[in-house]
Amino acid sequence: MSQGPTVESLLRDHGPFVWRTLARLGVRGPDVEDMFQEVFVVVHRRLDSFDRSARETTWLFGICLRVASDYRRRRRRKPEQSLGDDQPRSAGISPEDHAISSQLRARVDAALDAMDDDRRAVFVLFELEGMDCASIAELVGAKVGTVYSRLRAARAEFRKAIEDPKEVRR
Repeated sequence: MSQGPTVESLLRDHGPFVWRTLARLGVRGPDVEDMFQEVFVVVHRRLDSFDRSARETTWLFGICLRVASDYRRRRRRKPEQSLGDDQPRSAGISPEDHAISSQLRARVDAALDAMDDDRRAVFVLFELEGMDCASIAELVGAKVGTVYSRLRAARAEFRKAIEDPKEVRR
């Protein structure tokens, strides 16, 4: 009989997925490492309650979603003043190209930040992780039709925010 996953096996097998998921759910670059550790603290605390019939990524995604949501909520209450771009400039990229890239990244981040957690999760999983809607439905615990609906709404919100950044709610 299989013992089930360990914290170490989950970290080894799904660490990159957890890292990407946190970053794509709105955890800023300098804070991803701390929130990554927070996810695995939760995993350690709750491992004995893991339902072995569920997919590990489904369980981990749920933890990531809660950790990222709490992070964004705390960040909204106590915004930090940035001293500059948190992304280092790559060698060979002109200052103008770096500025344009930073502006585009800020617009994408603002568009994603404006989405509610349900739409953002579906959008990130479909558009950035490349998952199909049936897998997303299983992962987020929703019906496939609901996933399609959330994706359609999220795409419309994203498109509007990118085309007119003044429309983004903060």
